[in-house]
Amino acid sequence: MGKKIKKEVEPPPKDVFDPLTIESKKAATVVLMLSSPEEEILAKACEAIYKFALKGEENKATLLELGAVEPLTKLLTHEDKVVRRNATMIFGILASNSDVKKLLRELEVMNSVIAQLAPEEEVVIHEFASLCLANMSVEYTGKVQIFEHGGLEPLIRLLSSPDPDVKKNCIECIYNLVQDFQCRTTLQELNPIPPMLELLKSEYPIIQLLALKTLGVVTCDKESRTMLKDSQGLDQLTKILETKELNDLHVEALSVIANCLEDMDTMVLMQQTGGLKKLLSFAENSTIPDIQKNAAKAITKAAYDPENRKIFHEQEVEKCLVTLLGSDSDGTKIAASQAISAMSENSSSKDFFNTQGIPQIVQLLKSDNEEVREAAALALANLTTSSPANANAAAEADAIDPLINILSSKRDGAIANAATVLTNMAIQEPLRLVIQSHEVMHALLGPLHSTNTVVQSTAALTVAATACDVEARNELRNCGGLEPLTELLHSKNDEVRRHASWAVMVCAGDELTAVELCRLGALDILEEINLSVSRKNKFSEAAYNKLLNNNLSLKYSQTGYLSSSNIISDGFYDYGRINPGTKLLPLKELCLQELNDHRAILLVNSKSDTSPPPSMEDKLSDVGYGRSISSSSSLRRASKEKSTAGFGSPTEEKSEPTSGRNTVLSRGATKEKGSRKGRGKKEEEKVKEEEEVLAVPKQTEGSPDKEWYPPPDPDFCAYVFEVTKSILPIINLKDQIETLAKYVADKMGGKIPKEKLSDFSWELHISELKFQLKSNVIPIGYIKKGIFYHRALLFKALADKIGVGCCLVRGEYSRAWNEVKLLNEDRKGIIGRLPPPEEYIVDLMFHPGALLKLRSKEADLYRFL
Repeated sequence: MGKKIKKEVEPPPKDVFDPLTIESKKAATVVLMLSSPEEEILAKACEAIYKFALKGEENKATLLELGAVEPLTKLLTHEDKVVRRNATMIFGILASNSDVKKLLRELEVMNSVIAQLAPEEEVVIHEFASLCLANMSVEYTGKVQIFEHGGLEPLIRLLSSPDPDVKKNCIECIYNLVQDFQCRTTLQELNPIPPMLELLKSEYPIIQLLALKTLGVVTCDKESRTMLKDSQGLDQLTKILETKELNDLHVEALSVIANCLEDMDTMVLMQQTGGLKKLLSFAENSTIPDIQKNAAKAITKAAYDPENRKIFHEQEVEKCLVTLLGSDSDGTKIAASQAISAMSENSSSKDFFNTQGIPQIVQLLKSDNEEVREAAALALANLTTSSPANANAAAEADAIDPLINILSSKRDGAIANAATVLTNMAIQEPLRLVIQSHEVMHALLGPLHSTNTVVQSTAALTVAATACDVEARNELRNCGGLEPLTELLHSKNDEVRRHASWAVMVCAGDELTAVELCRLGALDILEEINLSVSRKNKFSEAAYNKLLNNNLSLKYSQTGYLSSSNIISDGFYDYGRINPGTKLLPLKELCLQELNDHRAILLVNSKSDTSPPPSMEDKLSDVGYGRSISSSSSLRRASKEKSTAGFGSPTEEKSEPTSGRNTVLSRGATKEKGSRKGRGKKEEEKVKEEEEVLAVPKQTEGSPDKEWYPPPDPDFCAYVFEVTKSILPIINLKDQIETLAKYVADKMGGKIPKEKLSDFSWELHISELKFQLKSNVIPIGYIKKGIFYHRALLFKALADKIGVGCCLVRGEYSRAWNEVKLLNEDRKGIIGRLPPPEEYIVDLMFHPGALLKLRSKEADLYRFL
């Protein structure tokens, strides 16, 4: 045998590094390895980092601090599959950390992550890349980046992946993305409904739940609902509801069905297939509150469509909703009340709830839960709108007291709904009286002060509905409700302004409230509103006119017209025409002004209670003063005569409460006639001047606290007495008008022929009176030479005292006239009816007592030439 020769081992090349096995216990060392060019070291380093990151949030933060994220992002595109897979796995875990997400967005790695969803990649890469995207899609900026880099298409494709984790991550990411409208729009183009419906068959509940939640969002759009219906999705949803084992999915399934029921064709399909009946039965019989609540919400959504309401009514949905009202869950009660509110738009449903529903809803008004009370009030508001029967049913169920209590609720919606119900009830007088007895005006103070425009609007409307009686207006005025109501007129909201104007118009129905509203500035605000084309409305104009009817001086100055229902009372003054927006000074200020060369202000005053100081009283003519203090008693006596003659006057009650000395009047009148016959003209004017200088200007000399009285007018008082005594008893209206016209003309200078009108020196007479009285205000009775507008005012003032209806109209160039209506006995009306009255102008100048047909040449000559 030959000798064995030992083989020598060749030494390694001198330029090759000997293999080194290192065991590292520091994360920082491993992070440094991420920069190695060796695939094996990179793979092992990534594996170690992945295990480290899995252990908790603190470790993820540590890796971020050590700067691991940036080198890892470069490994997402590494050529080696193992390195790329391990890096993707790390990002799937790290992306749940908010700081890491922020850094990833800044590094713009979204494109690299989405690339890992390519079909050729491993399932593990799909799983962790989709997990990374699901974490990144939680925040809005992450959604934007995923959408902009085309992430939707691969995510939808992977819904069909065989791996459940991939499915779960993809559907979760899609659910987050479709919260954005733009993503939903793009999603429709990718036909996502079929793969989502497939996920409903998954054996994993979380995947089924996420699929249903996503469907619940995407079916908000009509196109997606159509796709769901075409894919037989409704059948799958119905089967889920019928499967008791899937009760954890019932709530979300109901949410999807609720969206689908908004479409009429889907509603019809479900009705035809029996799905609608099953849905209602399911809702009624379920013992799970959330399911009942979502079923009611589904009905609410669908019931906004009129045709859907008809179908629901045919399926007797009302019974189901009444049952749900009795649930122990507040959420179900709220949802059921909202569904009833939607169904009440159907008249048949509204009638059904009259006996079965309203009593239960009224009970909910007393709930301790504010949201329940708000929903119940909403249902009741809709049920009582345009339904007196339901309003009565609510009142019979004792709804008024809890409704008024809700007016002090902290929830604006509850207040607005309760106010609406009270408004609906107050339309009926018996219910309005009951509401008023509960001090509703005090309860409305809070809502009137609210800053919510809906509450303001409904509260003002409730005031308009309940303030129809004097007692209610007094209560509103006494409790301070007029001030916030007036403030609402300033609102920039059209509805608030409209309803506030409506309420003011109603409140202006009695004089005291109207005066208070004017004091608070309502008239000025309304005038300002009506000057604006965009802000004015029918109610603001009506409210302004209503307030003007309680301030006839301003009305006549602004409009130049007083109707027969505008009764001139004492204190009325004619300032002349003023432009809209110009403030009319009160009578007191006008009386205290220095004498000027402006048009004289005419005053109507028959009051006898303007008692001057004793020193003045001694200097006044006993005759004139006696006549003025007793004019009202003569009216009262004449009122008895008038009632015997068969006449009724709306002014007599206003004239009564002044004085009651009949004998003084007759003595004073006799004394007046006797004394004036013995006096010369100069002496008479001197006495008159002394009387008025004492009576008018010296009122300014008293203490500032002393009550101010308008200048007395003894001559006008005498006119009232004489007219009441001689003209009031005349039975024929035409004769009354003619006689009064001649009387007025006689007191104002007599008949003036047209050709001598320019010679009638009334201007000088007025100037002398202003100088004698040292005032711009002239009582009408002192004018003895009057032109058109003097005579027309005197005629109107005296006609109103004796109940003769006439209008006062201001024209141009010192013209004014009175219009009256008379039945023409020669005309024949429709059988069984009186002919309509004809309108005339009363001639007080050229042929006193003549009646000129309104639309005639003679009338036009009187008014304009």
